Amino acid sequence: MKNTFGSSISVTLFGESHGNYIGCVLDGVASGIRIDEENIKRRLAQRRPQGKISTSRVEPDEYIIASGVFNGFTTGTPISVLIKNENTRSCDYSELIAKPRPSHADYVAGVKYGGFQDYRGGGHFSGRITAPLVAAGAILESALKEKGIYIGTHIKSLMDIDDACFGNYKDDIEHLYEAQFPTLSNKAATLME
Repeated sequence: MKNTFGSSISVTLFGESHGNYIGCVLDGVASGIRIDEENIKRRLAQRRPQGKISTSRVEPDEYIIASGVFNGFTTGTPISVLIKNENTRSCDYSELIAKPRPSHADYVAGVKYGGFQDYRGGGHFSGRITAPLVAAGAILESALKEKGIYIGTHIKSLMDIDDACFGNYKDDIEHLYEAQFPTLSNKAATLME
């Protein structure tokens, strides 16, 4: 399995949960696309753990666009985004060398990388790796939105709790862009949480 996906536009994810940095490289993005830094910050803030239903590990997710952007616009060269890891307690994971966690990728990573994987915090298979994926998505989301293309998703059902269906797509997606919990109905959000 590679860490790069996509063809016209590709995204490569790199880093580990307790390494110095995590990040991504977006390749194939056209030049001249405006980068909306506020949208990237907003999306990373939405991804950040909140409340009792999330992990207790909270990171500031401050990012650096290290290449591919000049004067607020894409240059056409690969865009690299770096996010520093700051809240790590690697000693918490020392048992994972010999005892992989159920429902995690600890064992699979050990097999894939022949025992050389960074096991701390789930390594490359940690939920932490979603931060650069969110940053990449925020960059592309802004580019699509400028062309009138909106992409939205929500939790349709959880056990016996159903959310509303999409009605007015643009308004519903705008609502989801700002929602703290990804449902169209506030009642469904409360019950699901």
